[in-house]
Amino acid sequence: MCARWEENAAGVRVIRLSEEDAKKRFAQKGAPKEALADAVISADIVSKDAKNPSLFVMGANGYGKKTELSEYKVQGRGGSGILTMNVTPKTGELIAPRVVTDDDTEIVAMSKKSQVIRVDIKEIPTLSRATQGVRVMKLRGGDSLASLICL
Repeated sequence: MCARWEENAAGVRVIRLSEEDAKKRFAQKGAPKEALADAVISADIVSKDAKNPSLFVMGANGYGKKTELSEYKVQGRGGSGILTMNVTPKTGELIAPRVVTDDDTEIVAMSKKSQVIRVDIKEIPTLSRATQGVRVMKLRGGDSLASLICL
């Protein structure tokens, strides 16, 4: 399976594609039509034998959540994605979507002003798709999330 994230004015949308559809959609000459309007934030491949896959998203202001990947149906060529996170001034824009499984145990996040946290993935709640999430990282004034990695 292949998951692709797009950000637009309504929020962040996720599209889950089969391997064949992903190859057709991204192997064309030039960019796909939808990539011209939206920015592709991230893409990830989910193996068929992944244990309990979830989508972890985190916004620039430190808010994040997990959503079970089963909530995202596999879409075909004409799919436009499913709203996955309400982007508001409180959450900030989406910085780091990642597919996590039971094999992943921790998240290490770093801010632009070098603040670093390490969080157990089990501490982050599993929420529905169209929610803002919970505060995962409390940032100082004027700071925002730069990147994260799942270990």
